[in-house]
Amino acid sequence: MAEMEKITITVDGEEKECDVLFTFDCEATGKSYIGYTDHSISENGRKNIYVKSFDPVLGTAVLEDIATEEEQEMIQDVLVQIDKEVRR
Repeated sequence: MAEMEKITITVDGEEKECDVLFTFDCEATGKSYIGYTDHSISENGRKNIYVKSFDPVLGTAVLEDIATEEEQEMIQDVLVQIDKEVRR
């Protein structure tokens, strides 16, 4: 199994090393997105996956929160599609 790419995220002043799960570009928003996990587990027993937007020129140095409900819905659709692909 190939080693996952890692990124370091700062949350509340604390640095966490996270594994990059996927990246994708969206023509509708004109943005690039990154999905990553710190391997923490949510209350429902599933691994937490976070998605943020980023500028491909700057790389993952600056991650931005998802700004609109439309982006959130699009990302949810992408996560459902990824889940379907993985379960095949």
